[in-house]
Amino acid sequence: MESTYVQEFKVIGGDFLRAGQVSTRIKSILKDIGINHSIVRRISICAYEAEMNVVMYAQRGKILFSMNPRKTHITVEDEGPGIEDIELAMREGYSTATSEMQEMGFGAGMGLPNIKKNADTFHISSVVGKGTKLQIGVMI
Repeated sequence: MESTYVQEFKVIGGDFLRAGQVSTRIKSILKDIGINHSIVRRISICAYEAEMNVVMYAQRGKILFSMNPRKTHITVEDEGPGIEDIELAMREGYSTATSEMQEMGFGAGMGLPNIKKNADTFHISSVVGKGTKLQIGVMI
């Protein structure tokens, strides 16, 4: 994909105080350049859910946001425990969130399903003990 805009963001696992800052920045970028609000909403949901998964489950991760006049692309790579059963993790309501995360209002088991529902393209790969990679595309 030939990109006209590319930015990489770092995400620190367990940092709930800064959680959501990357997705908020991506949303601001899209709004500032005049992307349709319904598209901004879809991309923001994808970015937020992906960012929160890094915060909740990984030690660290990075989010690469790129776009061209036709499409946005978000690649999320984390260093974490990986996902043992991707098919199960994709089911609405399935969650491995701790009770502490749930007490903070996270871990409803809708993250990956919400990303897939709002993306035009979605690919997930994971290696147990190493980490997870998401590739998310939304047409503009």
